[in-house]
Amino acid sequence: MLYPSIDEMMTKVDSKYSLVVAAARRARALREGGKTDIKSPRSHKFVGVALEEIYEDRIIVTRGEE
Repeated sequence: MLYPSIDEMMTKVDSKYSLVVAAARRARALREGGKTDIKSPRSHKFVGVALEEIYEDRIIVTRGEE
């Protein structure tokens, strides 16, 4: 079972594509030296940590200008 599940994550964003873009951007920031507020993340990979941050509302995904 994946944590957090896609069904739980869909309550935080308007589409799966927004979720992928937001997680990828945050993972890149973490890889480049960004710090996370999560004390003990369940995942050791940057994308997993980014998804946990979004799920815990530490990162808010907003819709940008199109």
